[in-house]
Amino acid sequence: MGQVALVGAGPGAADLLTLRALDRLQAADAVVYDRLVGPEILARLPAGCERYYVGKACGEHSVPQAEIGERLVALARAGKRVVRLKGGDPGVFGRMGEELAALGEAGIEAEIVPGITAASGAAAALGLPLTDRAHAQTLRFVTAHQAREDRLPDWSALARRDETLVFYMGLNRVATICEGLTGAGLPADWPVMLIAHATLPTQQTRVGTLDTLPALLEAAPMPSPCLIVVGSVVTLYRDAQKTTRHALVDEAPAS
Repeated sequence: MGQVALVGAGPGAADLLTLRALDRLQAADAVVYDRLVGPEILARLPAGCERYYVGKACGEHSVPQAEIGERLVALARAGKRVVRLKGGDPGVFGRMGEELAALGEAGIEAEIVPGITAASGAAAALGLPLTDRAHAQTLRFVTAHQAREDRLPDWSALARRDETLVFYMGLNRVATICEGLTGAGLPADWPVMLIAHATLPTQQTRVGTLDTLPALLEAAPMPSPCLIVVGSVVTLYRDAQKTTRHALVDEAPAS
């Protein structure tokens, strides 16, 4: 029986892989990887390593989750050292639980190798604190995609001024998010930021408010994947630009 490691590839930049993640990649016989794993990371794989792409993207055909589990099981039963490579951290909106269940039902043990999640990587790249004593004592990660399409977040529980919200996979639901939060009590001028391609040279940002962000996005579309950061910590972004040199990405000066 082979081995399976569920490995977090980090937010995008190859040099943000952990040492353990790199070790598992370089020892792999087969890698099953997602859309958010870039070519610089795949270049770390050994010659002859089998590669299986199972990426998911909104509006595009994707490999069903059950089929991914079946492939992991089949590769492990073939005696291979398997890496299931996921963008960010495998336990943060990465369906890790479903894949562990598939492996467990087949009697295959799995190792979990954590990775830097997109929110942490993006915030570091921008010099943006996700928590701050004067702004936010709580940080909450929220998925914009529910298991059921008709299920919406509890906006009243999210509409707090003393915390930072980071929505994952929310690019196509910006208007719904902004309307939900303002409808639950956050002010229309509450700060919000969009971050695309976190930690990569192609990283982009948009800074606005809950009432202006949908129009900003319509006028200047952003690529996917995209994070939505909501909270007064966003006001610290410009100050961070003035005082901090960021090692992860070089952005053009703010106009």
